Amino acid sequence: MIKKIKPVLPVILALSLALVSAQDLTAQTASTATEDTRASRSAPLQKKYQSEIADLAKKSSVKNAFKTILDLEPETLKDHILLTEIPAPPFKEQVRGKQYAQMLKAAGADSVWIDEVGNVIGKRKGRSGKRTVVLEGHLDTVFPEGTDVKVKQVGDTLKAPGIGDDTRALAMVLTVLKTMEKNNLETDADVLFIGTVGEEGLGDLRGVKQLFSPTGPKIDSYIAVDGGAIGGITHRGLGSHRYRVTYKGPGGHSSGAFGLANPHNALARAIHYFSTEADKFVREPGVRTTYNVGVIGGGTSVNSIPFESWMEVDMRSESPERLAGVDKILQAAIQRGLQEENQMKQRDANLTVDVKLVGDRPSGGSDPSIALVQRTMAATKFLQAEPRLGVGSTNSNIPISKGVPAVTIGRGGVGGGGHALKEWWVNDKGHLAIQQALLVLLAEAGMAK
Repeated sequence: MIKKIKPVLPVILALSLALVSAQDLTAQTASTATEDTRASRSAPLQKKYQSEIADLAKKSSVKNAFKTILDLEPETLKDHILLTEIPAPPFKEQVRGKQYAQMLKAAGADSVWIDEVGNVIGKRKGRSGKRTVVLEGHLDTVFPEGTDVKVKQVGDTLKAPGIGDDTRALAMVLTVLKTMEKNNLETDADVLFIGTVGEEGLGDLRGVKQLFSPTGPKIDSYIAVDGGAIGGITHRGLGSHRYRVTYKGPGGHSSGAFGLANPHNALARAIHYFSTEADKFVREPGVRTTYNVGVIGGGTSVNSIPFESWMEVDMRSESPERLAGVDKILQAAIQRGLQEENQMKQRDANLTVDVKLVGDRPSGGSDPSIALVQRTMAATKFLQAEPRLGVGSTNSNIPISKGVPAVTIGRGGVGGGGHALKEWWVNDKGHLAIQQALLVLLAEAGMAK
């Protein structure tokens, strides 16, 4: 039976094993939200949106705002470092969240609150308030509790786990709010400046799922900041299924209890059958689909038959049908591994298996012709960057899947080592990403008349 539960972080990491298809042999940089760069697409940029952005940028108030962003660079950097040095492991973002709430309030938000799952929300009221636009970065990092997150500066390079993904975005959101306040930039729509929880890994987008739940605020347009250079624009959501699979048995002494069914044997069979059949599946013509056995564990000692053996599996595709197809292969492999080990045992009870869905990210896409995507492309072009539309697994998956216009844009600068202890970031024209975010936000929220 498949159960959907709130996931927990595994305490013991026994081994990491990556099984990727031949289509995915090219390493992907974790610092970019557009995960499948080969799926990047170009689309016609409509002249009316180019003109809209150009006219907006010509306004004296916006020109002054661009200058303010440059003037605030030292303050933005200070915010960036302060937030990076507050640990925010998955499911433990509370300390960073409280600090971020204080910073949003100090930046000028009309009201600030923390919702029931931990999202930090700052509201800036618009003239009419008939619509609501979100600008968001995520609070959480992938790094476990106890990770050293002290920022080390080597020349112009900042080094620390989480320095780019996604702490830079949090600092950007603050600077956009400060800039709007300092220049009295009033919008027609309400704007929510948000630090979300649960974007990474087993967090399963729990923060943005709450925002779009029946108890969340009404949101008409969503701008997430979670990527690399400003040219990348994620407008399509890469769907994913993630499972924790646990085989269980009585366990015992390796010699004295010899003949018992061994959970490790069943797990190994399941991985073999899954990877063999999934490889065939992903090579078939169709929408790109990937799979990965990322974590496995279990057992107590070399001279003990384990009482459990588990793995965590990730599968991704833009196509719901392709994702369902590779998921079906996994389920069959799990049961085949169980049956074969139980048939081979010489004594006592059969093994059982528990299959838990710990991640479910919907797929979908925003039409490149909609206003938000066009405005984002136009703002990118205005800032002398080439817009590249692509697919990713980000917070935008949720609004996109619900038909709400959404994009994920880059945090700018230059960085690398995402999701690694040696993550780094350089403020190489990082202000351009903040200016882009401001332009897109003002265009989408509308300047108050």
